[in-house]
Amino acid sequence: MLIQIGMERIYPILNNVIPLLVVAVIVVAIVRAGREPLWKEAYRRLGRNRMAILALTVIGLYGLIGVLDSLGWQDSPTSDRMTIIDRMFTNVPKERTYSAPLAIVTTGEPKPHPLKGKHLLGTDGVGTDILYLTLKGCRTAMIVGGFTSLLATPLALLFGLMAGYFGKRVDDAIQYTYTVFSSIPDILLIIALMLVLGRGLFNLCIALGITAWVGLCRLTRGEVLKHRDREYVRAARALGLSNTRILLRHVLPNLLPIVIISVTLGFSGLVLEESILSYLGIGVDPGTGSWGNMIDAARVELAREPVVWWNLASASTALFILVLAFNIFGDALRDAVDPRLRSS
Repeated sequence: MLIQIGMERIYPILNNVIPLLVVAVIVVAIVRAGREPLWKEAYRRLGRNRMAILALTVIGLYGLIGVLDSLGWQDSPTSDRMTIIDRMFTNVPKERTYSAPLAIVTTGEPKPHPLKGKHLLGTDGVGTDILYLTLKGCRTAMIVGGFTSLLATPLALLFGLMAGYFGKRVDDAIQYTYTVFSSIPDILLIIALMLVLGRGLFNLCIALGITAWVGLCRLTRGEVLKHRDREYVRAARALGLSNTRILLRHVLPNLLPIVIISVTLGFSGLVLEESILSYLGIGVDPGTGSWGNMIDAARVELAREPVVWWNLASASTALFILVLAFNIFGDALRDAVDPRLRSS
């Protein structure tokens, strides 16, 4: 009981701190990478790619919305905590029921009632503004993609570096481990983990992190196998450097471009998985803003007369734009880091 009460207090703090942590890690990584000659040249190439700049702007806008939805305060000790996004919609009235985008009366009632205000994307069955719900989903998407990457990437790098560098029994054990994970369909393993851990945003990140490290681990292992017998590694061994120092100071920096590109492209896949799991009813809590929850709620709305399409359209469009932006930026980053892969 005490553990459950403690976790109930910790979860809200984690949910608010995680987006800020993700943004801080990204900013630090960009600043530190900019000091390296390779990344300076990559930044120069990215600056000349208009599609990459547009995609990065879209990603930054989503991240800004997620941060604004994490910063909040209480007006009094007895009032609920409200984020900046919540306060932006305090003057948007709640309606009786559904209303179409920019409509002036409710939808689906035998006798339509006048609306109290205008809603750009309409309202749902309980009269909540769809634009507000769509913006709330940005924070969930950024947490799932960012925090899961922070959990899975160190695990993948640790096992991948060990397997590729030490080889023999260490390599066999790690290969056997990720082969077992790979033999189980990801969606089934995640569902099983969510049934054990329970619904919730933090539990979902843990479940996704347990399954998301396999691909990057396999990629890291293959790259380390190519680097471990090169001249700079042999020279480091001849100078008496420890294996840990060789891996962290010499091998890992040469893998960072591939790792960053893989994490960037994998971010969109994590966001999609969250939406699928929430649609299946085993993702985040129903009260948490999520595009998957919006799509799930839209299932029965499509069978109504008239059809209520704007809930599904808003969530799907927001999800599509974010995933497309990450894929475009990931491809552009790959081409900028390695000119040999530059698209024609």
